[in-house]
Amino acid sequence: MVQALVLYHSQEHGNTKRMAEAVAEGLRKGGCEVTLHNANQGRFPIENYPKYDCVALGSPDYYSYMAGTMKTFLDDWYISRNKPGYHVRPYAAFLSHGGGGRAKESFSLFTRLGSQVGKIVISYGSPSEEILKECIKLGSDLAKTTSNTR
Repeated sequence: MVQALVLYHSQEHGNTKRMAEAVAEGLRKGGCEVTLHNANQGRFPIENYPKYDCVALGSPDYYSYMAGTMKTFLDDWYISRNKPGYHVRPYAAFLSHGGGGRAKESFSLFTRLGSQVGKIVISYGSPSEEILKECIKLGSDLAKTTSNTR
């Protein structure tokens, strides 16, 4: 079974968490076993990264940049990138914001992880039903892409 990681940062309003759960739903519908990890509740243990076949990454927009916990994940990955199991893999991304939305530019840093599946799904404020459907589709597309590359 394809192992999928949904790594996100969410606090205060839970908008990014709702998006993460919708992406996870799409991954599960696509046949993946999913691990959800809210980086706001604890640093992701980078030594666990190699067991995942794909990853979905989500963050709120903080001062036109991704949450610091997501950048910490990237730093940890970068330090480990030459170890076995840290090869590139498919990834997808999602973002919530309260008016800026420019953090999507910082998401270009994730390209080091592998090939992006789909567009970044972006929600202004609380995700609408339409945005949640886009998140489910993003998860489903990531699952399909990952299954096809195995």
